Amino acid sequence: MPAVSVIIVAYQSADCLPRCLNALAHQSFRDFEIILIDNASPDGGPDESALPDNARLIRNAENRGFAAANNQGAAEAKGRWIALLNPDAFARPSWLAELVGAAERHPDYRMIGSLQLMDEDDDVLDGAGDVYHASGLAWRGGHGDPAGIAPIRDAEIFGPCAAAALYDREMFLAAGGFDERYFCYFEDVDLALRLNLKGERALIAPRAVVRHVGSASSGGRRSDFAVYHGFRNRLWTFIKCTPALVLPLAVPWHLAATLALLAIHTARGGGKPAFRGLWDGLRGAGEFWHARKSALPAEDAFRAYGRAVSFSLTAPLFRGIHEKPLD
Repeated sequence: MPAVSVIIVAYQSADCLPRCLNALAHQSFRDFEIILIDNASPDGGPDESALPDNARLIRNAENRGFAAANNQGAAEAKGRWIALLNPDAFARPSWLAELVGAAERHPDYRMIGSLQLMDEDDDVLDGAGDVYHASGLAWRGGHGDPAGIAPIRDAEIFGPCAAAALYDREMFLAAGGFDERYFCYFEDVDLALRLNLKGERALIAPRAVVRHVGSASSGGRRSDFAVYHGFRNRLWTFIKCTPALVLPLAVPWHLAATLALLAIHTARGGGKPAFRGLWDGLRGAGEFWHARKSALPAEDAFRAYGRAVSFSLTAPLFRGIHEKPLD
């Protein structure tokens, strides 16, 4: 069995997928398989005859979304570890070796994040791990900042960005994987939060580097698709995963943050998908309120939440990197 199963979910990815696969072909770590899932791309998807020998192609009859397709790949995987990689993320040759090395050095950490650089300018950060705030906001740490501020050694973070991340496969499956109701966006934040509440921890391996375009299959980070799913899924995560003891503080923060984001997106011309996402989020709120029993199962959930989540008043304004030294 391979040590790692690299899962790539593709949708209209013809422009970037060959470069992604070429980067994997040059990995110094060789004990891996590739599971490529095409989500019913209108262009017909990748040519199976052009794939490397260690790749399997699964063609879905419909677009199942990023969350469900990655769960599908995890169920098919043979490796102890699953490495999720977006087709618009291009790994340096040492990427897999650094991820696996970090996992071996720190066996108590079963979520490992990569250092993501902007593809158009690798002196600029795309993100150094995800950050989650008690208001319900989440962001890629340091997005848009100079790459020189990134950690230089392994450090604890809230969770990895699923554009380039390593998960223990058994842990991923036991947690139910990504919430497939999300379809796309925020599913990695939700999973990291649920796993933190169960006592898991995440780290960033800063020498595991990818260059990332970002939202190449969905029209960009400010597309109507991205805005809609961001608003809806953000609310669902907040409802499902915020401990009761935190709600008196978190609810006013969440309302203020939501109103501010609505104003920003409206000013940019994206008010319609933002309001539609919020409305659909509210319509589904009851279902996610009932899901709290599974997301907050332990008496230690409040303590775990306090350890993993940022309560800083200023953090949402600067959206910097939030890392801690490893225990």
